[in-house]
Amino acid sequence: MGWPEGYGRLVLDTVDSTLAEAGRRLRDLSGPEWILAREQSAARGRRGRAWSTPRGNFAATLVLPNAEAPGIAALRSFVSSLALYRSFVAVTGQGNRFALKWPNDVLLDGGKVAGILLETNGPHLLIGIGVNLAHAPGADQVEPGAVTPVSLAGAFGIGVAPEAFLDVLAAEYAVLETQFTTYGFDPIRTAWLAHAARLGEVIRARTTRDETSGVFEDVDQNGNLILNTAKGRVAIAAADVFF
Repeated sequence: MGWPEGYGRLVLDTVDSTLAEAGRRLRDLSGPEWILAREQSAARGRRGRAWSTPRGNFAATLVLPNAEAPGIAALRSFVSSLALYRSFVAVTGQGNRFALKWPNDVLLDGGKVAGILLETNGPHLLIGIGVNLAHAPGADQVEPGAVTPVSLAGAFGIGVAPEAFLDVLAAEYAVLETQFTTYGFDPIRTAWLAHAARLGEVIRARTTRDETSGVFEDVDQNGNLILNTAKGRVAIAAADVFF
């Protein structure tokens, strides 16, 4: 697949973060735009956590015009993670080693290889994506109990340049974005669940207020995590998941 029609492509050497850079460039953008940086000096993940992005790793933000309700826009985390899964399969040829961790991580052999962060900025949705192509942060750089980071190079012994990975990811994302806007969330949800990590197993979902344990049964039409607990089925809209 070639570069998708209608999507812009900007490659920068060093920025503080591609999310921040996207915010600075919004007024100049007329359509979807991918912004890639070869290095980030002040990247961040969910809840303001630091995200290491040395050279050789992938750091990009996709800017999408957004006139949707927040709940619909948030489902792009599933579109993005599914696009990442398909990109990894295209690059490695080994889909059975990758899995999707609710709500927005991609696992490789059980370790975290990629993460997604969604933000809204006025009439735009910003989808920040980080991939450990060449390097993985040490276990001491993640919170206790979190999934251990891994890299594509460490697992497969291959080198994939960030620009080359962007070409694959942009093409895969564009196909799924068209599917999402045409047919809604259901086909994305079905495909995502086919690669979901720990589906049917007991997991823990931790929010800032409490923790819920239960069997991971489903993801509903709103993207909520559905757990079967001792008190019945519970729908969780946002949480950190632990295995």
